Amino acid sequence: FFYFSLLGSTSVQAMRKFKCVNLSTSRLNIQNLVKYERQQIPINAIMFITARGIRICVSPDQKWVQTAIKTIDEKRAAK
Repeated sequence: FFYFSLLGSTSVQAMRKFKCVNLSTSRLNIQNLVKYERQQIPINAIMFITARGIRICVSPDQKWVQTAIKTIDEKRAAK
């Protein structure tokens, strides 16, 4: 999909940090999304994470993205 990873250099347990470098233009099924992360560097993006652990980067400006974030937040608050 649309990400690359940066590996830690000196630590024994290198944490992999995923960063968006390209944005998907397709609309995702909100039901499949379990988490999201906001990112501003190197590009402004929302990284959605699916139930299977797939990461997909999208533009935060799209209306459906805002709806998906709200839905995820509401699900999290209900637990």
